[in-house]
Amino acid sequence: MRFINPKTDYAFKKIFGATESKDILISFLNALVYEGNSTIEDLEIINPNLPPQIRGFKDTYLDVKARLNNGVLVIIEMQVLNVQSFGKRVLFNAAKTYSFQLQAGEGYRMLKPVIALTITDFEMFPDQEQMISRFVYREKSEGWYYRDNDIELVFVELPKFTKELDQLETIADKWIYFIKFARSLTSIPENMDDIPELHRAFEIANQADLTAEELEDLERREMFIYDQQGAIALGREEGREEGREEGREEGREEGREEGREEEKRGIARNLLDRLNNQAIAEVTGLSLKAIEELRSRSES
Repeated sequence: MRFINPKTDYAFKKIFGATESKDILISFLNALVYEGNSTIEDLEIINPNLPPQIRGFKDTYLDVKARLNNGVLVIIEMQVLNVQSFGKRVLFNAAKTYSFQLQAGEGYRMLKPVIALTITDFEMFPDQEQMISRFVYREKSEGWYYRDNDIELVFVELPKFTKELDQLETIADKWIYFIKFARSLTSIPENMDDIPELHRAFEIANQADLTAEELEDLERREMFIYDQQGAIALGREEGREEGREEGREEGREEGREEGREEEKRGIARNLLDRLNNQAIAEVTGLSLKAIEELRSRSES
């Protein structure tokens, strides 16, 4: 028995975002958002795409979006690449989901809370030890909560999860283990098979139930992710070295700033033959125009 990788967008949506996955998603969210409590009784899985309602706004493409029985909206994203300004993107998606609830003529009282659950295959907060982090609005000096605390950001950092199979205790442990390690398993572990929703998730992830075309498409997606991860890591390392060399030549602040910019350009140059312009811009923070100019120079 082999399982597809839940960390790919295709597999994640297939497991958690399909109409028949409602019970799976309820168990998953109760475990990770509500700390194992059976808070969610029912939910509706809805279209995860947020088209712009205002000209000039970005389209937003989420992995899974659901409306809970109490009206709370939950948006879920599985992110494997640590791209430039990813934290801002999470906040943008949450704020956009919150603000775009209202139709013409509706008052603010109609707004429902939004929870943005983000699972990352990299360390989002490398200086912090906790694996699951939750952010809400608080008063800055004394820490008391904002009255209408309607946007909550929840992050799960997979690299910080280090438990072995026989160390799994909570339902959250088991769901995180499933996402992180299902691809390498050959059977459903005994200490996870007694949870109906997890068993169903394994069944959906079973490669035997996929067509040859689905498996081929999934393999291409995985290879693309691995290629991007490798290209980004290599490009960043080579770019940092170029930036350090440039920074050492200039002792003044202007030189240090130029060194940082040269580091970005160095990363971009090393990614030109690996990624498209949009992906390079996300990784480096450079503008598309700057990337296009670098590509034009390299091709001339």
